[in-house]
Formats: sequence, C-alpha cells, structure tokens
Amino acid sequence: MLTISNLSKSFGNLRALNSVSLTVPQGKIIGLIGPNGSGKSTLLSLIAGNQRADSGSIRFGDVEIASAAPDTIFRLGLVRSYQDPSLFFRMSVLDNALLPVNGQIGERARNAALHGRWLAQEKSAAQSAVQTLEPLKLGAQINKAAADLSGGQMKLLEIGRSLMGNPKLLLLDEPTAGVAPALAYQIFEQIARLRSEQGLTFLIIEHRLEILFDFVDSLYVMHTGDVIAQGTPREIEGNERVREVYLGE
Repeated sequence: MLTISNLSKSFGNLRALNSVSLTVPQGKIIGLIGPNGSGKSTLLSLIAGNQRADSGSIRFGDVEIASAAPDTIFRLGLVRSYQDPSLFFRMSVLDNALLPVNGQIGERARNAALHGRWLAQEKSAAQSAVQTLEPLKLGAQINKAAADLSGGQMKLLEIGRSLMGNPKLLLLDEPTAGVAPALAYQIFEQIARLRSEQGLTFLIIEHRLEILFDFVDSLYVMHTGDVIAQGTPREIEGNERVREVYLGE
C-alpha cells in the first residue's frame, strides 16, 4: 500500500533522513521505532505531505505523493494523527469527529442558509460519527468538550476523527504517549479491531515496545536518520544492532 524509496531530508546542516526505504503492505500493522531524534516523526510528516522531501519517492498504491499537498493525500485515504492530539478543544467530541467528513453540502456558502439542502446529510454524518465513537468507548462523551476528556480519551477521539475521513492507511505518532498502561493496551486493542473489522492498514510510531510488540506484524528500526533493522518482533528483539542502540550493549 505504501512504498518509500531512498527518501532524504535535511534541515540546514542536520540530516534528518538518509535515503530511507520501507514498505507497508495492505492490511498490516507496521511499527516504527527508534530513539528520540532518529527521524521517525519527520518521516511521517513527509508521508502526510506536511513537509517536502529533498529527494526520493513516496508511492501510495500507484500514486506518487512525494510532492502532493496534504489535503490531496488525505482524500486518497492516507490519514495522520499526532503525538499531541490536534483537537479543537472547545468543540464537542461529536463536532470534532465530524470535521473530516468529505463532500458536506452545507459547507458551501450558497447552501449554508438553506437547511433543507444539507440537514439529512448532516444527520446521517452525525449518526455515523456516533457509531464510530461508541466502539472507542466515547459514545457517552459525544456532547462533552474535547478539553474535558482524559489524555487517553483524546487519543481515541483523534483515531475516531481520522476514521471519519474514510482512511485506508493510518499514520499514528505515539498513540499511547502519556496514557496509563491499562488504557494504552486498550488503544492497541482498538487498533487491532479496526484492522480486523475494517481492513485498515497502520504505520505506528510507539515507544512502549512491550505493548507494540504484542500487536504489530513487523517493525522498522530507525537511528540517526537511517533504517538499521526490519523484521518481526522476535527478530527485532534478537537483533544485536538494535540492542546496542537501545541498551548500549
């Protein structure tokens, strides 16, 4: 589904990515790990179109997206979340979830005052949002302001909002950062459920390896802008180079 070839990115004299290549097969959960500063978040930003690579290729299916705008990439079905949830905190949970819905008739100026043109579509979208949020254990929170959620609930809302954009591939940047261990495991259980029930594909940055390893099909390990290892959780655990990077062995 996603093929990255020889991707490089520098910020001044800092080389953030050095000819990185990786693939994300359809229907898989792929982990992306490495110490802070290894280039993981920069890679996600390039994939999502938030930044431009200096060189290299990013193909989403058959489409080259290395130079595409973020909204174009989003409409193709590639959706990104952030380590710090980028929610509209004074808006309700439901309204946050409705933001990514495509083709909303009421967003056009000529239709805004004509409720009859868009009311049925708005009701349908709201019903879909509730159905999306309930399995994420947010059904009882839909009328709350996003600011009133716990940290873990904010992470789940960001995933739920992403789902409302009809994604094919979700890029998740530390979905359990700052979340209590029990809820962190539940977040990954929801990710596994979404893969199983909806056939979604995931590329996930995560530092909680003890949780990540229970759910991913395979992982890439980054260090100082390079991919230094790739394999199953068991293969990564036994990789001497990875142990050296993480444990100083």
